[in-house]
Amino acid sequence: MHPRAEELVRRLRLEPHPEGGFYREVFRSALRVQPDDARPPRDALTLIYFLLVDGGCSRWHRVASDEAWSWVEGDALELLRIDAGLAAFTRERLGAPAEGREAAAVIAAGDWQAARTTGAYTLVTCAVGPGFDFADFAMLSDVPDLADEVLRRHPEAAAFV
Repeated sequence: MHPRAEELVRRLRLEPHPEGGFYREVFRSALRVQPDDARPPRDALTLIYFLLVDGGCSRWHRVASDEAWSWVEGDALELLRIDAGLAAFTRERLGAPAEGREAAAVIAAGDWQAARTTGAYTLVTCAVGPGFDFADFAMLSDVPDLADEVLRRHPEAAAFV
């Protein structure tokens, strides 16, 4: 692991995340909101640090709320998404603002998302609103029929299942 990535794991007190990489929740709003769907009330906003190292990836998953990714440091992040209807597959790079590259992007609630560092490490923050709850989280690998359909439509997604 890159020395700076090791330092970030230690200094930020990061733990392994189920989708890959390392994370720590740094904010959970005391305010509660009622999502405009069948979910019970949720915290208004949550924020985590998320670190990917050594070419690592965040495997395909979806969250029932919007998720904003913001690049903090390290190599560029490749952020992938497949819309909830499985029709569109897109890739974008997050990193230091440059021509054709933004430092932040938002994944809409219900869309499938995956990410990978393009180098030794990438540190981002992820803000979710209404706030993240594991009850609202699904890994594509846990839904085999849907995973098969995604791979049939988007074979380029296979590396992240």
